[in-house]
Amino acid sequence: MSLDEDLHAVDFHAWTVDQAGRLRALATTRSNLPIDAVHLAEELEALGSEQRAGVRSQLRRIIEHLLKLRHSPAQAPRAGWQRTIVSARAELADRLTATLRRDLEEHLGELYADGTEMARKALEAHGETEAAGSIPDGRPFTLDEILRRGWYPTRLGAAGNDTMT
Repeated sequence: MSLDEDLHAVDFHAWTVDQAGRLRALATTRSNLPIDAVHLAEELEALGSEQRAGVRSQLRRIIEHLLKLRHSPAQAPRAGWQRTIVSARAELADRLTATLRRDLEEHLGELYADGTEMARKALEAHGETEAAGSIPDGRPFTLDEILRRGWYPTRLGAAGNDTMT
């Protein structure tokens, strides 16, 4: 297996960025090639961007539901929120690479802000304005906790906050 094949298998996003750069360089140095290197490079970058957007979307989704688990007193939706987290974590596990994990770490503040807004709006829509108001602007969970299979925060006010449930 070549280095390019290894990168493709291990980190698809990094591979798309690398290959797009190579295609652009090729287009400027060898303009007589019978391929549309510039547009191919754009399409490769778009594939990588779609993967990054999917990973970010799943992380926002997990954050939203972790916050609802922590702040909502409602019992009925808790199992559904946990199922959503399980599904999003599985989707992330399929797509997450070292490059995309670094991207999540770099943008965690923004992703938290999005997930926080989503959780607040969802709780408000169900009449849980007090729970929505109790969600802090800060980051109560680490990226490792967010990604950890089987980890859920305990509802605030319950014994043993932030333990495995």
